[in-house]
Amino acid sequence: MKKIRETGLDFIVDVLSNSIENVVTGDSFATDVLLIESADLKIITKKDGWLFDWKAEYRLPDRDVYKLIISGNPTIIQGLTSLTERKDHVYMHLIESAPFNLGRNKVYLGVPGNLVAFACKISFHRGFEGYVSFTAKTQLIKHYEKMLGAINVGGHLMVINTDAALRLIDKYFNK
Repeated sequence: MKKIRETGLDFIVDVLSNSIENVVTGDSFATDVLLIESADLKIITKKDGWLFDWKAEYRLPDRDVYKLIISGNPTIIQGLTSLTERKDHVYMHLIESAPFNLGRNKVYLGVPGNLVAFACKISFHRGFEGYVSFTAKTQLIKHYEKMLGAINVGGHLMVINTDAALRLIDKYFNK
C-alpha cells in the first residue's frame, strides 16, 4: 500500500457563517455533513479538479472521510475532510473545498469553516471536549489562530481547544 505523506494543511477560512453563502447573491444554505460513500469516489478525482487523492484517503482504515453538502442535495459535494480519532482528540488529516469553491470565482463561502466546526462537533460526540488538532503550513499558522481560535503548540501542530470548538460549533450548528 502506498504511504500517504502528511503535509501541512493549507485551507483558507474565507468566512465564518452559520452555513455556506453564495458569493454572488449572499444567500445562505443549510448544510449537512455525511460520510462519503464509495459511489462518491467517482466524482472526487484529480481529473475533476480535486487536489487530493480522496480514493486513497477513503481506503485508509483509520480514517473517516466526510462530505459537506447543501441540505437536500447530496449529489453535489461542497467540500471534504478526513478525520481520525486519536487517544484524546480528533485529528484532521485533510480538508478541501470543491474545485468550484476555490479561488476568485468560487461559488460558496464558508466551506472550510463548516468542516472544521464539524470536526469539533465529532470531537465532543466522541468524548474529547471539542479538541481537534491538525498540522498547518507555516504561512497559515497566524490565519488559523485568528479565524479558528487554534493554538500553535509547537512546530506546525495546531490545536483547537474546548472554548474555540464551542465558538465554531455555535456558529455553524446552533441555528
